[in-house]
Amino acid sequence: MQLSRFPRLRLAHLPTPLEPLHRISASLGGPNLWIKRDDCTGLATGGNKTRKLEFLMADALERGADCVITLGATQSNHARQTAAFAAKLDLRCHLLIRDLGAEHDDHYRHNGNVLLDELHGATITLAHADADMDAELAQLIERLVDDGMTPYVIPGGGSNEIGALGYVDAAAELLSQANDRALPIDHVVHATGSAGTQAGLVVGLEAMNAGISPLGISVSAGKDEQEEKVLDLCRRTAEFMGLDGNLVAKDKVVVDSNYIGDGYGLPTEQMVEAVTMMARLEGVLLDPVYTGKAFAGLIDLIREGHFKAGENVVFLHTGGSAGLFAYPGVFGRGY
Repeated sequence: MQLSRFPRLRLAHLPTPLEPLHRISASLGGPNLWIKRDDCTGLATGGNKTRKLEFLMADALERGADCVITLGATQSNHARQTAAFAAKLDLRCHLLIRDLGAEHDDHYRHNGNVLLDELHGATITLAHADADMDAELAQLIERLVDDGMTPYVIPGGGSNEIGALGYVDAAAELLSQANDRALPIDHVVHATGSAGTQAGLVVGLEAMNAGISPLGISVSAGKDEQEEKVLDLCRRTAEFMGLDGNLVAKDKVVVDSNYIGDGYGLPTEQMVEAVTMMARLEGVLLDPVYTGKAFAGLIDLIREGHFKAGENVVFLHTGGSAGLFAYPGVFGRGY
């Protein structure tokens, strides 16, 4: 895998730490838990999207763009990191945001990631929760082109075959760290949503014959839908890299959708427990939308005996702690 063949802007703080979770491991029993700290990638509190943006923003500059457009929900971690990356590059950033504020309070609409989007100077266009986002995007592109701009569109979550390269690289980084400390990794668990993180990891691990199939804990889509979305992106990413498009077998893409709760971004009791446990036992902040639900899934699976005692399980922390400030009532006054 020669990722050096692809344009890349190296702004992320890499490698991110790989740390043991001693206190939580002892509390839960069972496997040995580790955490891969991709909340420490830099740029506006960090997160997994920064790895993807290293490749996406490089492609934008190669194509002569002077502004970028991306999509997300109100408290999008991806939008926040894109706005920060664009500020660093002196590119104008336009965020097309699906407005989910009707389901939440003023903290959700104005604090957390939204506050940081504005601080980074992004232009925010709100679309109704039920809007046709493709149509809204087309209108935004047309307006910018009419104004003489050259926009570059980054898909939601940075999840296309270019963005997924960031997690092909992360897979190699993780294995290198594990090899350096003689740590045999049995499982990797992470949140899965727009599919780019899981697809990149799966392609990278399969290409290196690592013998690890990441488990994605879905935060939105059902199991079958999410697995199909990830598998499709795996195949497109492999082909983009010049590998066999069938490198990834269907059974290597595994998703658990049992921890979504009432819907995307809506709190669950298990998520509150997971965020609180990580904060109080390890001093690490998760987020309510992605990593909180993913770690809640990991906790539940451990309690059910899904992982064996003595196995090494790595939890990939994809960031998002800024989102905590959009949900103060959930943690400050209990759920």
